[in-house]
Amino acid sequence: MDRFQAMQVFTRVVEANSFTLAADTLGLPRSTITTTIQALERQLRSKLLNRTTRRLSLTPDGAAYYERCVHILADVEDAEASLHDTTRGPHGRLRIDTLPSIGRQILIPALCDFHTRYPDIELAIGMSDRPVDMVQEAVDCVVRVGELKGSTLVGKRIGTLEVVTCAAPSYIERRGEPKTLEDLDQHQAVHYFSSATGKTIEEWNFLVEEKAVDVSISSIISVNDSDAYLACGLQGIGMIQLPRYMVTPHLQTGALREILAPWAPAPMPISVAYLYNRHLSPKVRVFVDWVTELFQHCPRMRDCTGGKGFSPECTFASHTKGSASIRDFLVHGNVEETTF
Repeated sequence: MDRFQAMQVFTRVVEANSFTLAADTLGLPRSTITTTIQALERQLRSKLLNRTTRRLSLTPDGAAYYERCVHILADVEDAEASLHDTTRGPHGRLRIDTLPSIGRQILIPALCDFHTRYPDIELAIGMSDRPVDMVQEAVDCVVRVGELKGSTLVGKRIGTLEVVTCAAPSYIERRGEPKTLEDLDQHQAVHYFSSATGKTIEEWNFLVEEKAVDVSISSIISVNDSDAYLACGLQGIGMIQLPRYMVTPHLQTGALREILAPWAPAPMPISVAYLYNRHLSPKVRVFVDWVTELFQHCPRMRDCTGGKGFSPECTFASHTKGSASIRDFLVHGNVEETTF
């Protein structure tokens, strides 16, 4: 058995999550893929993959072996590129994961620029309301809000996320504008619930004398999508709390009005992160550099920081209370650390 080819086959099966797709992309018969994985497991005397009729998943040994294979193959790719292909830029499939709102409003509009710079990189962008297992799902890097989890993650802060409390003029006309946090007892919010956990967020976070405080607010509607959440706020159904980059256009047109500004929630860091064994990959390296530059020059992110952009020296207040607040909505897509 060619050990190097077996590593390539194994990693492709993991990344494609399919023996058939791995065979197609490698130009090999499916039977060869199956035979190679079986021979590799016999050679290693360990089961690497759990197979069912519907899905594949890595065993603990498989996850550990996958990480080492990725590292080894990246080293080989770098070595070959440095000797034989100095004129070709980074290439290959790059899978990233991000919050849906960041993906739709910041990353996707700028992808033409990325493709122009790196035409040989195939991007796969995941945007979903659930934690991501970077090993099991073969995710190369993530863009995340909040403190990063996972001791084997390498992270770089690329921006600041500010949260704004706001309401439509129709809501304020109907219910009045809250002037203090105590006034919230007489108001209604739009609630968010996670489609992954079913948990409804019934509390909002505010910063009172540099201390994070959660306040319960009643509601007559809950949604599990950020666009629907914003739409409910625009319709005047209830007050909302969202990242400023999502509501800036509506604040500018007057479709929404900021309220309770003196107690705005503490800003949170936005980071790009990857597993420690991916840092040598050229495609990951250029994406990290590109997304850092993107956030530094993004107009919506500058709007969130008084036109100054992101400064690496920014300090971020931590929210350590155990209750569920709207901040959980913003960090719902954190990475799993159990497999690292």
